[in-house]
Amino acid sequence: MKKKEPDTNETEVAPAPAPEQPAELQALAAKADEYKDNWIRTAADFENFKKRAARERTEAAQFANASLLQKLLPILDNFEMAQNAAQNAEGEKLSALQAGVAMIQQQLKNVLLESGLEEIDSAGKLFDPALHEAVSQQETAEIPEGHVFQQIRKGYKLRDRLLRPAAVIVAKAPAAKP
Repeated sequence: MKKKEPDTNETEVAPAPAPEQPAELQALAAKADEYKDNWIRTAADFENFKKRAARERTEAAQFANASLLQKLLPILDNFEMAQNAAQNAEGEKLSALQAGVAMIQQQLKNVLLESGLEEIDSAGKLFDPALHEAVSQQETAEIPEGHVFQQIRKGYKLRDRLLRPAAVIVAKAPAAKP
């Protein structure tokens, strides 16, 4: 017998796989359904996690300063008591009031210091544009040129980050007299 040469117009079809037995197909289908259900649950859990994390970030931002504010409330109460006392203060009571206000100021500074706030000490230091804001210059022979002559407003840092630069007057050499 002679073999038939393949015709270029005919296409060969791959033989269909042998049908598996119904029990095996059902077991594979059940396993596929189980994997699909696990995937759907995992995807839902992940979506819930993302929503919960976003909600927690929002709440953390809203209430980040709650503990600091709780520490400041007694100081606010003390200022209100000082104002009430100031209305009736005379003579020795006035000096006692001034001492009380100074104690409240120290209490506030301590709370802010605990929270990481630092004052920038500028008097007599070399002018640093990263820490100081020059509001003017003053001719003087007492302080070297480029140093802080006078601090107008205190500057503050929160840990290593500048919150507010110190407003300063910078010393400059006196002009030569003709």
